[in-house]
This record gives sequence, C-alpha cells and structure tokens, in this order.
Amino acid sequence: MHVSREPVDDTPHVVIEDLAFRRGRTTVFEGLSMTVPRGRITTVMGPSGTGKTTLLRLIGGQLRPTSGRIWVDGLEVARLSRRGLYNLRKRMGMLFQTGALLSDFNVFDNVAFPLREHTDLPEELIRHLVLMKLEAVGLRAARDLDPSQLSGGMARRVALARAIALDPQMIMYDEPFAGLDPITMGQIVTLIRRTNQTLGLTSVLVTHDVVEAMAISDQVVLLAEGRVVDRGTVDEVRGRASEWTSQFLEGRPDGPVPFHYPGTPYRDDLLGGKESRT
Repeated sequence: MHVSREPVDDTPHVVIEDLAFRRGRTTVFEGLSMTVPRGRITTVMGPSGTGKTTLLRLIGGQLRPTSGRIWVDGLEVARLSRRGLYNLRKRMGMLFQTGALLSDFNVFDNVAFPLREHTDLPEELIRHLVLMKLEAVGLRAARDLDPSQLSGGMARRVALARAIALDPQMIMYDEPFAGLDPITMGQIVTLIRRTNQTLGLTSVLVTHDVVEAMAISDQVVLLAEGRVVDRGTVDEVRGRASEWTSQFLEGRPDGPVPFHYPGTPYRDDLLGGKESRT
C-alpha cells in the first residue's frame, strides 16, 4: 500500500550569523556562525569554558548578543517582544544539567507544571498527558515520588518528560550525560534518540561526552576560542580531523590545547629566581 508523506521542511531550525558575545572584558564568542538543521540531532562540543551553555541561553533569548543575529524558526530572537519571546519559548523544551526539578512538587506535578502554566486544559486531560509523558520515559509508576527520592538518572528522565510536556518543536540539552553511570547514560542516550525520531524534534546537545554524542548525532559542531573550529556529520568530522579536533576527540592531554599554561620557559624561571636572591 502506498503511503503519502508530507514534504520534508529542510529549512534550518536555528541560524546563527556572525555572533559576538562579551561579558565585561571577556570575549566569549567572536564571529561565530552555524546552522541547526530541522528534525536532526546537533551536538555542540568543546573544552570547558568555551561558552557552550551560554550559546543555549542566547538561542533561548535569556541573553542578548553583543552583535550578530540568531534566528529560531525564522524569528530573530533579539528583536522579539516579551510576548513574542514567551510564545517562542513555548515551542522549545530545555533539559538542564541537574534536571532542575521543583523540590516542592512531586514527579507528577513537575511534569504537569508547564501544562497548568501555559494551557487551559482540564485536569483530567492534564492527568492523561502527564501519565503519557512519564510512560515514555519509563517512570509512570514513580509519579508520586518527590525529587529527593529520585536518583540522578531518574531526575534527568523526569526532566525530559517535563521538557516534552507541551510537545515542543525543539529541545536543548545542557550536559545530559554528566554524572551518570553507564547504564543510566545508555538509557538517556536511547531516550534522546527515540524522542527525536518519534516526535520529529530538533535536538541541540551540549556535552563533553564524545562517545555518546558521536553515537547519536546527525551533526557535530566543535567550538574553541569563541568560534566554530569544525562541523559536519560524525564521519566528516572524523575524516578530516585537524590536529585540534583529533586532540579533543581522542582526549589527548597535550597538543594544540597545551598541558602547560603559557609562560616563560621553566629554566628561565629557575634562573630568574636565583638571580633575584643575589
């Protein structure tokens, strides 16, 4: 039987053009440009302190660029009114590194919170939706537990159920694998992949976990020194890896990112110290 399909929308979901962002005298980004394809998993990686979480906040409109532009779903984020930004965020989900569950609410009420906050749905329908989202992450039977009763992995899964409560078009993940044991990490990897495929979402991951990220990503973007240093599919990035990219992906302790903090040669420092005491 022939099944007709809707035409695929191949327009980018996120477009970042010549982005600059500074905090005081510190330059976080300078001339950063990239696109996030719609309906795919894009992973942003790079050394600590390169602004990966800051990039998510800029995409979500929590921060404003110093210069340059960011479009999400065709809308320039920095030019949106408060109401426009509020409406755009309803189409985004966010999974925070620690889960960021509300400690005064149980699991059910944490997932129900965005539905109660942003819709006028009756409680009976909210109940069905919450149980459906919790079933999707394997935690329907944990609905009456408090956040303090959850393991780190369970909290991350509840947070994912909450992130998809409003059926967003895009989810941003901030270090979703941090601090997880191998079994739980495998569960989260599977959930991210399954959620993306089942719901047709655009997913943006920020992570240091190279193996897990490379296993599920459609696009990999590597950041360093405020700009994109490499990007492409997993095979493309591996196939043309620069010395810096190879060092990062293989976890080598020394290379373009040096082990030693830049300074004068050790011998000169020793001689200088001796001379200063004479």
